[in-house]
Amino acid sequence: MDFVAKNALWLGLAVGSGLALLWTVFKRGPQTGVSVSDAVLLINRSNAVVVDIRDQAEFAAGHITDARHIPLADIEKRAAELTKFKTKPVLVVCQSGVRSAKAVAQLSKLGFEQVKQINGGLQAWQEAKLPVVKG
Repeated sequence: MDFVAKNALWLGLAVGSGLALLWTVFKRGPQTGVSVSDAVLLINRSNAVVVDIRDQAEFAAGHITDARHIPLADIEKRAAELTKFKTKPVLVVCQSGVRSAKAVAQLSKLGFEQVKQINGGLQAWQEAKLPVVKG
């Protein structure tokens, strides 16, 4: 007990820093993004479907092979096109990974169980020298 009394400040700092670390872990919530390399694995091993939410001009300039084009503004209206993938991995991609978070939230709300965004979007995909299709 004498040890605790003499080192109360240090013990308090240790406990406080541990709680702060745990707080940041729990505050993040569920991870909604995957890296480009994890996305490739999901596409190849789990037949994940890729949904490109960019506008028509961006999509035509280059997109991931076999990606389904559903612009962000139409995601809720056209979600029925993806119903057969409700229990399968769905990867959402935009240009830089910012807009796709909104689409992930909308699809999750509609009951899609394994929907994730590709972190960094198509920009990260191209930086990893992965193929894109034009047109």
